Amino acid sequence: MKIKPIRTDGDLATALALMEQLWGAHIGTPESDALEALAALIEKYEDEHYPIPPSDPVEAIRFRMEQHGLGVI
Repeated sequence: MKIKPIRTDGDLATALALMEQLWGAHIGTPESDALEALAALIEKYEDEHYPIPPSDPVEAIRFRMEQHGLGVI
């Protein structure tokens, strides 16, 4: 198994497919080490290329209230 840097969306797709194959590996095995390395590489690539902006605090509270069936008085 060869792990390499993720530079393109194609590399990302390959890494995600490999991650899926390794999912559930027992801790301490070479497979779990590879899974951990892939997770770090994927996270770095996604943070740089697909950033998620922070949510608006008021909207987050409204969303949570709606989930619990609460309304504004």
